[in-house]
Amino acid sequence: MTAKLRLIVMGVSGCGKSSLGTALAAELGIGFRDGDDLHPPANLAKMRAGEPLNDADRWPWLDLVAQELNRAAPLVIACSALRRAYRARIAEGAGGPLRFVHLTATREVLAPRLAARRGHFMPPALLDSQLAALEPPGPLEALTLDAGQSLKSLIALVRADLDQWGN
Repeated sequence: MTAKLRLIVMGVSGCGKSSLGTALAAELGIGFRDGDDLHPPANLAKMRAGEPLNDADRWPWLDLVAQELNRAAPLVIACSALRRAYRARIAEGAGGPLRFVHLTATREVLAPRLAARRGHFMPPALLDSQLAALEPPGPLEALTLDAGQSLKSLIALVRADLDQWGN
């Protein structure tokens, strides 16, 4: 793996970004950061109250995600990165090559996952707003994977993709 690796595991809430990101970082021997930890308190309060974030809420947070990638590479970050403009903003500030891994799942898979989570700031009621905001990346923008696969399978697919991209 290159010392400059910057990887974002993206997707809507409940798709397994943090689980894959943590496991992938361990497998690659690099750092992991959950993008949720970079949200300012006002964003967390808004989501806890069941209010979706708007672009004005997200821009400063996305800048923090990009700064973390720039500062701490090699690094894996879990971040929703739902819209193309958000991904572009992160890429602009990341300080080097960036690869996105998009985890996908249906609403029928995601809703029970969100309902089963305890102590998370993101309520299940916001799932539909995330699905509506999602602009799925194309094949040149991201590696897209079915979140229903095992972590072992997902890691193998990401490693093969990174090898193909020269990382």
